[in-house]
Amino acid sequence: MRANVRPGQPRYLLDSLARVTQLQNRAQIRFGLPVNATGWVTCSRLLADPTGFDHWRKSLARWLTDRYGDAPDQTTAGYVMYWYLFVPGYLSALLFHHERRVPSLRPEALAFHTADPRPHPDAIAVLKPTFACLPDDPAAGTPLVTVVRDEQALAAILRTRYIAHAGRFVRAFGPTARFGRHTLWAAATDVLDSGLWFAGRYGGDEAAGVLDADLVLPQRFTPLTSASTPRPAEDGQCWTRRRESCCFHYLLEAGQGVCDGCPRLSRKP
Repeated sequence: MRANVRPGQPRYLLDSLARVTQLQNRAQIRFGLPVNATGWVTCSRLLADPTGFDHWRKSLARWLTDRYGDAPDQTTAGYVMYWYLFVPGYLSALLFHHERRVPSLRPEALAFHTADPRPHPDAIAVLKPTFACLPDDPAAGTPLVTVVRDEQALAAILRTRYIAHAGRFVRAFGPTARFGRHTLWAAATDVLDSGLWFAGRYGGDEAAGVLDADLVLPQRFTPLTSASTPRPAEDGQCWTRRRESCCFHYLLEAGQGVCDGCPRLSRKP
């Protein structure tokens, strides 16, 4: 499948993607699939055939075993859960924070590439040129663009589109993993909230990312499990956040303990 923009179509989204990919180093962000699409999969294809998650987890298990000597089922499921949600969550966070644009987040509109040997998403592709934006955006009024009245409305579109995609993931992935709906939606909440926070951090203004996280998640929106949770750390020098879900990395190394902010620790805000 290719998603090339025909001659004469606006390059607004392509230019946005080119700009945001330079502001972070977690994944390459691009428009359309490359000519050699080896290692790429569309989100819709994976969700339509959830056995692909089993193959993904087996590949991860080999890497974890080589690195840690173990690969518990909960850990492979936890990693893959976060890695998949990272695709719509981090992409939308980057574009919202830096460009005030929200692309289509339908599974048919997104694809990702997995690295080797650690099979995490190292590149994300947007396959449709449509997006939502604000009235003062240079693209406002052009074809393929939906204009909304203000930042709150744009945040609502991001939230709605992300929840819709995450819902399809929960239905497809849930039966393949031993996780309940709360765990899956808690992970979805974490990815969106932290994605906005990190977009600010990597872009040089961490506090602005925190403000965007609060703009998108000012309160709990069911089925997400909480409002935004980033807050100043005790030393006052940086930010931290209370996670809603566990990644199960602690199962790999006995005695290591859980991550800071893990829900297995105190739930006090």
